[in-house]
Amino acid sequence: MSINKVILVGNLGRDVELRHTPGGAAVAKFSVATNEVWKDKAGQRQEHTEWHNIVAWGKLAEFCGTYLSKGRQVYIEGTLRTRTYDDEKGNRRYFTEVRAGVIQLLGPKPGGAGGAGGGVPEGGPAEPPDFPPDGEEDIPF
Repeated sequence: MSINKVILVGNLGRDVELRHTPGGAAVAKFSVATNEVWKDKAGQRQEHTEWHNIVAWGKLAEFCGTYLSKGRQVYIEGTLRTRTYDDEKGNRRYFTEVRAGVIQLLGPKPGGAGGAGGGVPEGGPAEPPDFPPDGEEDIPF
């Protein structure tokens, strides 16, 4: 028996890219930042931001395209999937992403009433890294 399950709570680093396959299936791609904070041996506050690439399909992808935007806090359950592609120099590259199965909105909408709960975690990079180029996969972007 094996288990492939990911649970994340974080903030979107950019707006959702929503596209459709030639067969009409909706596909959403976006990045989520999670933040870890700790104190080092000297008692200094340390922080690390990890970026996670997320892919959602079908009705869940449509939901993402409608309700998710940069800075929005979300809960995501899914599985890890690794794709391969060849870069411009012909080198084999590996790319791991989370295929979402459950997405729930958390906290207020960024920039909405109350003004709380938005943005990329403090101390992290201003923008998430780009997705790698798509290979021969069924993802249309």
